[in-house]
Amino acid sequence: MAADEDSKKQVFKADWHGDETKKDEQCQALIGEMAKENTELKEEIQKLEAELQEATRTSQIKEDIPETRLKFTSLENPENYSQLLNICCSFQVSSQVPYKLQKGEALITFEEEEVAQNVIRKGIHHVQIQDVFVEVTAKPVPLKPGVRFQVHVEVSKIKVNVTEIPDELPENQMRDKLELSFSKSRNGGGEVECVEYDKQAGTAVITFVETGVADKILKKKDYPLYINQNCHRVVVSPYIDTHVKKFQVFSGISKRTVLLTGLEDLEKMDEEIVEDLVGIYFQREKNGGGEVDVVKCSLSQPCTAYFQE
Repeated sequence: MAADEDSKKQVFKADWHGDETKKDEQCQALIGEMAKENTELKEEIQKLEAELQEATRTSQIKEDIPETRLKFTSLENPENYSQLLNICCSFQVSSQVPYKLQKGEALITFEEEEVAQNVIRKGIHHVQIQDVFVEVTAKPVPLKPGVRFQVHVEVSKIKVNVTEIPDELPENQMRDKLELSFSKSRNGGGEVECVEYDKQAGTAVITFVETGVADKILKKKDYPLYINQNCHRVVVSPYIDTHVKKFQVFSGISKRTVLLTGLEDLEKMDEEIVEDLVGIYFQREKNGGGEVDVVKCSLSQPCTAYFQE
């Protein structure tokens, strides 16, 4: 009888340990799955944050715009009469050309092109940086191609954009409703020449016969549109036509800036001190130099320098 009891206890213990082992395995598997999902979620969050930063960077506009002196340069005859009714402007845009400055390199810009070319022709320079003499090689800066183009902008005086149009009528009926609504003088409208309606986007372009009507409507920022006795406030904004002309790729050459290599052993030194001493050396005429505009060293890590016209 005692032997049977001991046998039962041993079977119970074995079953209990087996259940515990199975539970531990299940818990470990569950923890592994949760850790994997957590890692995937973190990667997705990082990806979305990177996309958000890129979108913010590309769409960002600086608020502080410096005043620029303008002068009359040319006169163009309009291609058609409608251009006389619009506010037109154009901008010349040139891209900045990036240059990757590696560790142990420096860029030095002189005030005179001739000085920079003399430094390059000499090639090897022995520069004293505190108690160390460094053999520095002067080279031209190998720049990648850049781009330039013109942006032409026309703000129409006879057209307005309309957005947030409710999708409550068939396309032809909505087009007629828009023409009727924007022709009412009591709301600031006038005779409509044509309506370009995009039902899928809920937008339209209204063209008026006379100038001045668009200006009056745009002062309101929204406009009443009555459909089945319900008043909808659609949004009105200027009609702007933007296009690019004269897109060109150019090969950039820096005549006043010189690339200096051979500063790898100065990694632990203060960059500002090295920049000052390099500038002092190349400012002396006996070293073939001249007036220095700026010096930029990259000692501890690579950095990017930008050139523009």
